[in-house]
Amino acid sequence: MNLYRRFFKRAIDVTAAGGALLVLSIPLAAVTVWLHFANKGAGAFFFQERPGKDGKIFKVVKFKTMTDERDADGKLLPDAQRLTKVGKLVRSTSIDELPQLWNVLKGDMSLIGPRPLVVKYLPLYSPEQARRHEVRPGITGWAQCHGRNSIPWHRKFELDVWYVDHLTFKTDLQVIWLTLKKVIAREGISAEGEATVAPFDGTN
Repeated sequence: MNLYRRFFKRAIDVTAAGGALLVLSIPLAAVTVWLHFANKGAGAFFFQERPGKDGKIFKVVKFKTMTDERDADGKLLPDAQRLTKVGKLVRSTSIDELPQLWNVLKGDMSLIGPRPLVVKYLPLYSPEQARRHEVRPGITGWAQCHGRNSIPWHRKFELDVWYVDHLTFKTDLQVIWLTLKKVIAREGISAEGEATVAPFDGTN
């Protein structure tokens, strides 16, 4: 295992995440207040259990981009109806991911790695797909800068495993550069025909 993977990657994560939280503290506070009102009382943050390195469960934190509005039967309305205008802007600029800098600082995540997905997907992975948990999940990753939500699940997992096998400083620099280009262009934010992304069912 290379020295970058064993030591320097984590050191860079802590330094960069801590510095970013300090520098962005005022803008993040402003977005928090903005979302608090836009989400109609649903709060500004979204917390959810996700599997991390070696499948260890942690709580990821993101900015909440949807309301909690429900239909007459008490069921949540479809994503497209709950996604607010402010939330759509926050998602399209990837600002919703910034609170995860706290997860990076804690050691739950890395700046770069496979995205942490929902716990219910764990039994659906093939042994090869499950290899994505051999490294810390990331705020951005190889799959995110090669299609994000616009590519099918099986392709995302192929890209995640490729990253696990090719994790180097050079690869991480490529991810940072490509992610910046994607964010500026606002590409791959949603799957075709979806407000966000279609759920994984083990076949797609």
